[in-house]
Amino acid sequence: MHVDILGALKVTAGGEAVEVGGARLRVLLIRLALGVGRVVTVEELSDALWPEDKPADRANAMQSLVSRLRRALPDASVLSSVPGGYRLDLPSDAVDAHRFERLAREGRRALTGGDPVTASRLLGEALGLWRGPALADAAEVPFATAYAAGLDEARLAAAEDRAEAELASGRPAHLVAELSVLAVRHPLRERLHGLLVRALYAAGGQAEALVAYEDFRRRLANELGTDPGPELRKIHLEVLRADRTPQAVRPHAAHRSRGNLRAPLTSFVGRDREIRRIGEQLKEGRLVTLVGPGGAGKTRLATTVGADLPGGAWLVELAPVTDPADVPQAVLGTLGHPGILEMPGAPRDTMSRIVEVLSAGDTTLVLDNCEHLIDAAARLADELLGRCPRLRVLATSREPLGILGEALCPVPPLELPQPGAAPELSPAVRLFMDRAAAVRPDFVLTDEVVEICRRLDGLPLAIELATARLRSLTIEQVAARLDDRFRLLTGGSRTALPRHRTLRAVVDWSWDLLDDAERRLTEQLAVFPAGATPEAAERLGGSMDLLAALVDKSLIQLVEGPRYRMLETIREFGLERLAESGRIADVRAAHAAYFLELAETAEPYLRGSEQLTWMRRLEADGDNLLAALRFAADTGDAATAVRLAAALTQFWGIQGKEAEAAGWQRLALDVPGESPEPARTIVAGMCLINAFTVGGYAKLADTVDALQGLALDEVSDESHPLLFLIDPFLTLITDDTARGTAIIERRLSHPDPWIRATLRMLRGFLRENDGDMAGMRRDAADAADGFREVGDRWGLAHALTSLSNGHGLFGDFDGAISTLEEAIRLIQELNPDDNAGHQRIWLATVRVNKGDVERARAEMLEIAESNAQGWPAREVSFARLSLGDLARHEGNLDEAARQYGMATTSLANAPVIAPQFRALILSSEAHLAADLGDLETAERQIDEAIGLALEVKDMPVLARVGVAAAMLWMCRGDTARAAKTLGAAEQLRGASDRFNPDIVRLAERLRGELGDASYEAAYAGGRDLDRAGALACVRSTTARTDDPASDQVDGRARDWGTRPGERSGGRPRDRAGAPVNERVDGGKRVVVRRGGGRRGPPAVRTPR
Repeated sequence: MHVDILGALKVTAGGEAVEVGGARLRVLLIRLALGVGRVVTVEELSDALWPEDKPADRANAMQSLVSRLRRALPDASVLSSVPGGYRLDLPSDAVDAHRFERLAREGRRALTGGDPVTASRLLGEALGLWRGPALADAAEVPFATAYAAGLDEARLAAAEDRAEAELASGRPAHLVAELSVLAVRHPLRERLHGLLVRALYAAGGQAEALVAYEDFRRRLANELGTDPGPELRKIHLEVLRADRTPQAVRPHAAHRSRGNLRAPLTSFVGRDREIRRIGEQLKEGRLVTLVGPGGAGKTRLATTVGADLPGGAWLVELAPVTDPADVPQAVLGTLGHPGILEMPGAPRDTMSRIVEVLSAGDTTLVLDNCEHLIDAAARLADELLGRCPRLRVLATSREPLGILGEALCPVPPLELPQPGAAPELSPAVRLFMDRAAAVRPDFVLTDEVVEICRRLDGLPLAIELATARLRSLTIEQVAARLDDRFRLLTGGSRTALPRHRTLRAVVDWSWDLLDDAERRLTEQLAVFPAGATPEAAERLGGSMDLLAALVDKSLIQLVEGPRYRMLETIREFGLERLAESGRIADVRAAHAAYFLELAETAEPYLRGSEQLTWMRRLEADGDNLLAALRFAADTGDAATAVRLAAALTQFWGIQGKEAEAAGWQRLALDVPGESPEPARTIVAGMCLINAFTVGGYAKLADTVDALQGLALDEVSDESHPLLFLIDPFLTLITDDTARGTAIIERRLSHPDPWIRATLRMLRGFLRENDGDMAGMRRDAADAADGFREVGDRWGLAHALTSLSNGHGLFGDFDGAISTLEEAIRLIQELNPDDNAGHQRIWLATVRVNKGDVERARAEMLEIAESNAQGWPAREVSFARLSLGDLARHEGNLDEAARQYGMATTSLANAPVIAPQFRALILSSEAHLAADLGDLETAERQIDEAIGLALEVKDMPVLARVGVAAAMLWMCRGDTARAAKTLGAAEQLRGASDRFNPDIVRLAERLRGELGDASYEAAYAGGRDLDRAGALACVRSTTARTDDPASDQVDGRARDWGTRPGERSGGRPRDRAGAPVNERVDGGKRVVVRRGGGRRGPPAVRTPR
């Protein structure tokens, strides 16, 4: 196992990445890795994990985190518990920071011992371990600051040592750009600036070296009031004399006299991995071909490597050569500048004259741009290597030479920013920053820069052409114009080859190397935004031979899957050519037909044991599936659009993309024309359900009306499984529990076990919302058994989450914990990026009720403090709410207020704010206000919470608000009314909650005030009410009526739409004055109706 901390935390075992989730777990592992092999005390770990607010029981909280870290690691035994602390039992070299320090020490020792070649190798290896800022995952934690600063200093010192070694070895060429960048970052570091002066001079730039010295001298004087030290003054004097090179940097004779490589004018970014690979390949052989797409930087990489090879290097530019017979003469012309080939009696034939020169000693020949002369270049390289035993050949090409002894080094585009990492760590972004700063001194890194680099695939030439545009355009303007990248990206360097001056010229060069069949296939593959599997490519006419040819010519890449991918620039070029050919509609129609077939084939497997396999298959083609849907919609193909949306409905649901799915389903439904059943009913029903789930109900009021005319009750055993679920799900939305239960019970005899399991889970949701928690628990258990039988992980995770609610309410905490842990595992098997936040928050809540408070607090804090790790705002809000409740129950009212405030702020950042979530925060804030004696605020908060909870008719939330209402009655001194309201809350909940601290505290106080008998009688008076009476009892808290029964009509509560705080006219209003059960749709107000009565839109209670 390896733990890398020189950058974002990276753990690998057996070459496979290991995910360590959670900010605190990562900090814990980083702290242990810094002390690998030794005991890190509990105190040290505690200071790292909780620099400010330490948990009361640090040992228990620490043990909880250590246990979770052990579960995350592939080998738990490497984390040992020892007296006083913990130890990470790994070799020191298993942690990159320690390996770096060892290599840096050994490199310095070799340098001072007179072995600069070994020193350069060791120091290069050490510096190559860095992937970004040290301890990046702990950057905000105080303990990491000193460690990171020390490592940064060691890194800079190693870079200086390596530059010293390179200069001593006579290899100054590539150092100028590298040292120039470092000098800008460290403007007052004397040794660094001395190395830059020496490198400039050694590379032949005496004037530049003197300017660099003078700039540094002036900066020292202005900022520090001092002069350069004696060592730098000595270097300056040697450069001034110009009669000798400082001994330490005197080039070898071969370097002074052989080769034609020019000193670079710009920095070289992001190719350390390729440089190391080429170096290793040249140890094993003498021919390395750098292969990659046009504009990837193959030439610059080859010349950078060649400049550091002994004996000098010759760059032969083959791009201008058009006749294969002229290749040897092009090499001879390169070698033939004055003084090199003026040899008496030199042989007259071209090849012999070349061999004579290249046999003189160690030499490197860089054959640049071989792709259009591939056979001639291959023959030349083969013959020269055979006749010149000390010759090395570096070739650059868009396809291999294909001869014996050839080693290939792929040159992909530059790496783009990793998720969650600082953009400037990406080589692509660094290149943009370097080039942009040269054009615009006021350049500032923005999100648009990252967007530009992504859309240009990290292709170096395209990035450099984009930065050149900054002379006349802003960053935002460049980003906005990338849709027409071929017109935008022109005007490259006047000294570049013509085909490198515009992006179109680069791609045209590659295009001209293809035959007609290869061009036709490239055009067809351009319609695949997510790449194509071999099967998909063959369906659109791609033979294996043609596909292999395009891979060889760097037009497409074969990546893991397997899948053929195309750079976006090449794809846009191919689409342009496809449109010009007049074939684009036919090709896109064939693409859509293939992906409709794929989606319909996959759909039934998403409900069974092969769910995971087919989810991965569809995820890989997600962009292709959406492209097919959009094409069908754009071309008016309603049948394909609706069938595809129906086939993808379950896929989108498992992904948790309800909001996006509603939009895509609406897109399909809006296509005019006939579409088949049952696809249209499935899409219409699930579109409504998805929209309601995320709060977009009013925009689909017309769909409600349309669904009222569908005969969803008349399904048969042969009907599509989703048709059995739409009606029951809609009764959840419309709060028609009786109808929903009746529908479900009629359908529970269906022979399909998946349908039966899902119906039972839906009935459990209905029962939970109706307060029947015992019934919910039974249904959830039966549903879990059914999903387990068919192998549906998604359904099982939902059923287990629902079952855990029942277990927790009835005091079975171990059962709740085990079901939640299994649910979390299943969710993350389906989607490793899903943090299962809902389940994790509920798990922490169960731990509180079990008494494991510190572990729960640690888990809640991890979620609350992990906004940057991709946690949804709503889940962060829940975690803050739970932490506030913990603090309030412990008597820390200031901390409770702080957490509630942050919960409200996080919820405000959620894309959709469901009313019941705000009601939960308000009910807790009301408890806090009462504890502080501010009953006016408490009453206002309860009033608002009741209105919000009624808006969605969420019984568990109304029960929680009911507890706050009971607390308010007690604070007013009406203890009997408080006890009755507390009983009414149980009626709404459907079960007694003996573990809620607010209920326990309130019940104890009321018993003390009333006595057991009076308390029980009053409590029973609320508990034994029917649903309508219990609701009226809770609502009466802020309505101040003398008798809750007065709020009833014919034994039932008044219409749900009448709520506390209404204006005259009977409609509750939001802060803008709009009725709360209305939404604006296309400029008009729409009211969701059912059966002629106005109903507020309830929330669909799902565990996600």
